[in-house]
Amino acid sequence: MKHPFLAGLESRVVLADGAMGTLLYDRGIPFDRSFDLLNVTDPMLVQGVHRDYIRAGAELIETNTFGANRFRLGAHGAAEEARRVNRAGAQIARNAREEVGEAVFVAGAIGPLGKPVAPIGTISKDEALEAYSEQAEGLVEGGVDLVLIETQTDLEEMKLAVQAVRGVTDLPLVAQMTFTEDGRTLYGAYPEDLVRATQTLGVDVLGANCSVGPQKLLEIIQRIKRRTELPISVMPNAGLPRFVNGRFLYLASPDYFAGYAAQFKAAGARLIGGCCGTTPAHIRRMREALAQPSIETAEGPPSGSPAGSLAAGAGSLAAPTAPSGAAARAPFAAAPMPAPPAEEVADQDPASRSLLARKLSRSEFVVSVEVDPPRGARPKKMIEGAQFLKRSGVDTINVADSPMARVRMSSLALATMITHQVGVETILHFTCRDRNLMGIQSDLMGAHALGLRNILALTGDPPRAGDYPNATAVFDVDSIGLIRVLKQLNAGTDLAGNSIGEPTRFLIGCAVNPAAEDFDSEIERFRKKVEAGAEFTMTQPLYELETLTRFLQAIEKPKTRIPILLGLLPLQSHRHAEFLHNEVPGINIPDHAREAMRSAGEKGIEVGIEMCRALLLKARGLVEGVYLMPSFGRYEVVARVAEVVRSAPKAASPA
Repeated sequence: MKHPFLAGLESRVVLADGAMGTLLYDRGIPFDRSFDLLNVTDPMLVQGVHRDYIRAGAELIETNTFGANRFRLGAHGAAEEARRVNRAGAQIARNAREEVGEAVFVAGAIGPLGKPVAPIGTISKDEALEAYSEQAEGLVEGGVDLVLIETQTDLEEMKLAVQAVRGVTDLPLVAQMTFTEDGRTLYGAYPEDLVRATQTLGVDVLGANCSVGPQKLLEIIQRIKRRTELPISVMPNAGLPRFVNGRFLYLASPDYFAGYAAQFKAAGARLIGGCCGTTPAHIRRMREALAQPSIETAEGPPSGSPAGSLAAGAGSLAAPTAPSGAAARAPFAAAPMPAPPAEEVADQDPASRSLLARKLSRSEFVVSVEVDPPRGARPKKMIEGAQFLKRSGVDTINVADSPMARVRMSSLALATMITHQVGVETILHFTCRDRNLMGIQSDLMGAHALGLRNILALTGDPPRAGDYPNATAVFDVDSIGLIRVLKQLNAGTDLAGNSIGEPTRFLIGCAVNPAAEDFDSEIERFRKKVEAGAEFTMTQPLYELETLTRFLQAIEKPKTRIPILLGLLPLQSHRHAEFLHNEVPGINIPDHAREAMRSAGEKGIEVGIEMCRALLLKARGLVEGVYLMPSFGRYEVVARVAEVVRSAPKAASPA
């Protein structure tokens, strides 16, 4: 007889639960603790999460064992506890099932080892097999109904995990990999590669989870479905995380997720759930949506990066606050530093520092466009894009710093190449995530020596939000501390007071999000940036004048007005608008704009351009410049928006 789980997939869609870590985090467990060890130290807390998901309508719950292997547990001094922790995780999930009284499936969750396997890393093939086998044995001993391998980024490691599980049990096996926004795994495998690699390994269900939100994973599972007869699973994140006041917040609402649950079903997925950021509220709405008749599958999103570097923080615009715990290691971010004596900087004419500084000092309207570094070592497309933008009359090029915590070429390198090869000035995005105080100061002095003068000071997304969630973040300072570092270098000394010889001549910028949900906190943080030495600011993309005027009113009382470059990102389509609004941190698109894009249909790009042009014309008398962000590398689109700056007279400021 066929296993009940596999038989169930033949007759219906099975709804899985959502995130475990998100709920444990929300209930007070910090990320620096092992969630998996809670199976033995606080089992009732874990059981409560399972119980909430079952009551929300989940038909499958995953054990709290994602990182319960000897390598991840070893970081917490518990490598020898792996088998016990997995066994306890399975028992806790079964206890929750019995407590609620619903016939749900218990899936034993197995995540990646947390360190690369040879030949990339130091974990040998035999060590990996032993670790995965140990974990599978504990889960089977604890009584799981099936095993779910998830969030794998390395196809070879996935194969080892499957091999290890199949050496322990013949229970149903679900295998899921995680894909980036460009449709590949971190190590370059495509969905089709996943199908080919697992054809003969004994996998029962194949799918994708984590990494990106539902819009991109819809495209991924459609590609998997075209290559295999196996049942398909899908468990996306609730969009990309935003880091606010020491907490991770995910954007995608339960209603947005419910809409995609129906589309996953129509696309042929048989096991549907959620990953990071999803909650019992998401699962409840998905349950309701899946009960409705099937709908036609929507087309996938356009290829390419949907928003440049628009996710909050890393190398992009709206820099979040430093992670909790960083404040204790960031005295220069938390406590005021003495301002340089006025006579030390008196000889620095601000207007002489850069073309951008001169234009701002003369009240000339500035046009800047963002160019993201490539994911590889060939920047030809970006150089050509910068050349096109220069011919289009753009004043400066913004160069992001590994936006969305995803690895790209050094922003410093690309900014230098654009400056010298194209002959257009750049604004270098500079984050605190990857550098300690020594590295920050060294790189800044190096940037100055290479001729870079405009710096946008950002905190940066934590690595957990990007491709390398296990990478170590630094955050010795946050963006406010970084501004103080820049101010100190401009005074001719490093942070320790040591002379650096000739002072640097940086023009210091900061980021702000006038559409932030916690507006008062955003304004207070902006004021601190100005007090620390910020000389201009760039906003997250805005879509209505009222948001800008509200911000302007707030920063005039008390007066903290510095030159503002208004962020604009032309929308491409209704799906693009919904993706940005629901899945990308720091972007809030009002209902009327999203409705306009829905009504635009195939003319979405034209409507998106006109929307930005209209807002730019209205705002031109209120700001000192515009910061244009092209989606999917479509520089010609933002060039069309910028045309109105050259052709229209400057509007008068309101009384």
